[in-house]
Amino acid sequence: MKFTFGDIVVVDKIEIGVVVKSWISSNHSYNYDIYVREYDAIKNYKEEEIERYMVRHKYLSDKEKVYQFNAINGL
Repeated sequence: MKFTFGDIVVVDKIEIGVVVKSWISSNHSYNYDIYVREYDAIKNYKEEEIERYMVRHKYLSDKEKVYQFNAINGL
């Protein structure tokens, strides 16, 4: 499990959220309930749909998206 309660993450490519619940499903995949401020709702995501949030702004600009991609992929 890569994420735990309280981790700040990026979902849907540009939206920032906070992990509020995590668990392993019956097919052994990791699932997370994430509160997404832009939607003002909690949505469920699979681990492969989530990225760790590495910058500290409300929204990710194009430049920040490039920075985050490079940092995650070791570029």
